[in-house]
Amino acid sequence: MPINITMPALSPTMEEGILAKWHVKEGDSVSAGDVICEIETDKATMEVEAVDEGTIGKILVADGTENVKVNSVIAILLEEGEEPADISTKNVEPAKIAAAPTPPPSPAPSAAKTLTPADSTAPLTPVSTPGARIFSSPLARRLAKDAGIDLSVLSGSGPKGRIVKADVDTAIRDGAPSNVQSVKSAATLAQGMGAKEVLALYEEGTYELRPNDGMRTVVAARLTQAKQTIPHFYLSIDCNLDNLLAARAEINAAAPKDKEGKTAYKISVNDFIVKAWALALQQVPDANATWAGDSILYHKDSDVAVAVAVPGGLFTPVVRAAQTKSLKQISAEVRDYAIRAKTKKLAPHEYQGGATAISNLGMYGIKQFSAVINPPHGTILAVGAGAEQVVAIKGEIKTATIMSVTLSCDHRSVDGALGATALAAFKAMIENPVMMLA
Repeated sequence: MPINITMPALSPTMEEGILAKWHVKEGDSVSAGDVICEIETDKATMEVEAVDEGTIGKILVADGTENVKVNSVIAILLEEGEEPADISTKNVEPAKIAAAPTPPPSPAPSAAKTLTPADSTAPLTPVSTPGARIFSSPLARRLAKDAGIDLSVLSGSGPKGRIVKADVDTAIRDGAPSNVQSVKSAATLAQGMGAKEVLALYEEGTYELRPNDGMRTVVAARLTQAKQTIPHFYLSIDCNLDNLLAARAEINAAAPKDKEGKTAYKISVNDFIVKAWALALQQVPDANATWAGDSILYHKDSDVAVAVAVPGGLFTPVVRAAQTKSLKQISAEVRDYAIRAKTKKLAPHEYQGGATAISNLGMYGIKQFSAVINPPHGTILAVGAGAEQVVAIKGEIKTATIMSVTLSCDHRSVDGALGATALAAFKAMIENPVMMLA
């Protein structure tokens, strides 16, 4: 009998996603393991493979459809000898696959322009019939509300004319009007500034309004939760990098080269930092902990997340059991994560979990900063740039390359003395890198 292909859950908490693209069409034959479509969440784009062989009999959810519920039927696979006439969708949940009716056509969009307050009162002829239901995705409705855009003036490019995020983005870019009330609402949400001050800025100049995408929304929500619910405290320490830099230069100089002169590996200072922090947590295992409400989880392995900046936010892919991996292994793994993070090709299991994280802004010249803990982690190590400084060493005035690091701790699971002990162990590893290679 025909086989239902359902929307997969890419993570334990996923409830819905975007069916970004089909790689097959109705009538195509597929085998187990063939990529049939791409599913997009706020964090990643994943390829979905067929688990059975057969023929794609019917595609129920079109490319670009948003808010597709997990376990909704997205297509139907026919087994050998079956025909499209054998397909029945009577047991398929209608709300999960039904598309909105096509609204009346709209005029072609106008040329892009810069938004000004004067535009907010310009009249527009609504696309939809007054009083009629406007079909749009929840994300499009939220973005339109935040931007003060009336959905009735838009035409949708989604399935059967549904208004989707791209339509709202286009409206904002092309100068769709926002009403005064919406501007006032946005102003009141600008924490730290009063509505009058924000409105004054709007009235005196032009501006560009950029709606938040899914990633930025999730980042904002999680970090707001972190600062509101996690009692942070901070510990800072300076580390002498001279021995580490010498060891790094020696290791990289010994790397084999191919015929084109390209080295097999190149260890970075950050690779040493990941290794040192992983080993430090093994020396002070009680600091390798996360808060779990009525319990504390003490982790056996040092699963270290590494913050990777991407447009619109960041990923924190996790180097699992980093204490067991060589510097070369850590270097290759982090480099691979960074490349795939920028194209949202990380699998959920690669950026979820971990007990701690490292955020390194040294490459931007930042000397010192304090990072926000990313739940459910118990700590995060903020790393600044190494800089040459004048220091006193055994009674003599010398120069050394000094790196400042700040450890943010969740006081519920890691107390002050415990965090300080772990940070001291990290400093010892950094200043005596041979200890990492033993």
